[in-house]
Amino acid sequence: MTDPHAPASPHAPASSDAPIRVALVDDQSLVRAGFSLVIDSQTDLRVVGQAGDGHEAISLVTRVQPDVVLMDVRMPGLDGIQATSRILELADAGTVRAPRIIVLTTFDEDEYALAALRGGASGFLLKDVLPEILLDSIRTVVDGGAVIAPSTTRRLLDTQLLLSSAPDDGPSMPVDGPADSDSTRHTTTTASPTTSGHVPASASPSAQSPAAPTSAHTPTTGASHPPLDPERTRILASLTPREREVLALVGQGLSNAEIVDALVLAEPTVKTHMSRILMKLGARDRVQAVIFAYDAGIVSPGA
Repeated sequence: MTDPHAPASPHAPASSDAPIRVALVDDQSLVRAGFSLVIDSQTDLRVVGQAGDGHEAISLVTRVQPDVVLMDVRMPGLDGIQATSRILELADAGTVRAPRIIVLTTFDEDEYALAALRGGASGFLLKDVLPEILLDSIRTVVDGGAVIAPSTTRRLLDTQLLLSSAPDDGPSMPVDGPADSDSTRHTTTTASPTTSGHVPASASPSAQSPAAPTSAHTPTTGASHPPLDPERTRILASLTPREREVLALVGQGLSNAEIVDALVLAEPTVKTHMSRILMKLGARDRVQAVIFAYDAGIVSPGA
């Protein structure tokens, strides 16, 4: 009999027929109750546990092994950004099956979004998100995508932190084109999941506490990049010249189709390059790859 907590993919539900298992983490019981009602109304989703702070979240994830965690940011004891990083560290160590984590907050502030994404979260949404978008986001991250609130995405684009190409078929604002497809949903981006739950500390700076954000990772035109550490240098050296070209274009916001045109390559070739780049970076999706490209100086701010 197949172990329900050991699927082939570190993020996928136990089986295609099993509902997606969701854990709720928020210090307000009424908020958890509201999310629970919305999620449990769906036949393919099920709330499997709730926690009121970051420490409880870690214990909950270890105990129930959820597929997705909805994580509040501001909580007593251990905040959501720190809890996200610790949970994914446990996943890297093999202690828990890596969940996808969507950070939810009342505060639409960029430092929260960046800290969440650098900490390994698969998404950042505001708590006033429409129920259908929240449900769609849960399904998207299980499939390997990433989701970011539209208002946050716009400001990140404006500051050159995360660039995005315009979608071909609607007014939605994707974070970036997907690794295996150029279709997007709302603010989502689908990418092939890798064996790593998040970008290693050496490839992405440690998550900063939202209470004390720094400006070191908020590049502006003409800003210099931080010095390369040995591990990041090793990762860069492992990329082929073509992979560096592809990563640079990803960092500039080009979709797969646009990279095909820019480099005169076949689309399957671009997809293969993108999958290999994500694997070498230990990145979960293209959002993390873009952050790496900027931090490593492959793409200059304002490019």
